[in-house]
Amino acid sequence: MSDRNSDFGAFITGFVIGGLVGAAVSLLLAPQSGEETRTMIREKGIEIKEQVEHTAEEARMKAEQLASDAKLKAEELQRRGQVVLEEQKSRIEKAVEAGKKATQKKKSETAGDEPA
Repeated sequence: MSDRNSDFGAFITGFVIGGLVGAAVSLLLAPQSGEETRTMIREKGIEIKEQVEHTAEEARMKAEQLASDAKLKAEELQRRGQVVLEEQKSRIEKAVEAGKKATQKKKSETAGDEPA
């Protein structure tokens, strides 16, 4: 799961850097006046900012969903563990009770075999 998150983070980083580099190169090589170039830079900056915000929101929602899924799985494992614990506790109690009965039976047999 951490590999998927790091891959996603690397993709976002590459996407943002690629967008910035592409925008800068296209603006620098375009035959326009300084005012037009500044306007285009401003517009591209706003556009990239909106894309980053959108991508960050998607990443946040995905992280929340993963956290929710992990919490549900942890709760299920806890319930399963509790069931196994109760089963083992019951088995141990039965074994202890059987041991007590066997000890009492052995004592009574031993006491009955001794001459009076």
